[in-house]
Amino acid sequence: MHVWYPLPVSGHTARNPEGVTVSTNLNPYLSFRGNASEALEFYRSVLGGALDIMRYDSIPGMMGGESEAAKVMHGYLETPEGMAIMAADLPDSMPDAADSTTGGSAVCIWGDDETRMLAIWTGLSEGATINQPFDPAPWGGRYGDLSDRFGVRWMLNLGTDQGAS
Repeated sequence: MHVWYPLPVSGHTARNPEGVTVSTNLNPYLSFRGNASEALEFYRSVLGGALDIMRYDSIPGMMGGESEAAKVMHGYLETPEGMAIMAADLPDSMPDAADSTTGGSAVCIWGDDETRMLAIWTGLSEGATINQPFDPAPWGGRYGDLSDRFGVRWMLNLGTDQGAS
């Protein structure tokens, strides 16, 4: 049985069941309704990094009809820090599937570089709904929560150790 692994990114290494060394990472995979390419380009403008996009028409007959040829089958953004986001457009044949704007999840970024975190917040804030301003948090540091212009929820946390208990 062949198991597909996403493009390798920085992180830890592990071995798959066949003994092949693979990169082990956790990252969000966002689903959109025809605007995945626009969203990924926006995230690249905010986060930086390299973006690869495979469209439905790259493998004829695999996804959707001719009218969906330009939709994103798989998009992958890796930032200079090694953060990664994957995204795709849902095909028209899945009208009832939940997209990333309707779920109860969020993309969370935390770090201790105030300049970088403020730049990310400022970039994502363009056209966003601010759910909680990026202000001092009761647990220390700063925290903010927004829904970007595509409806994806983001939580940013500055200056706290996420591994602390």
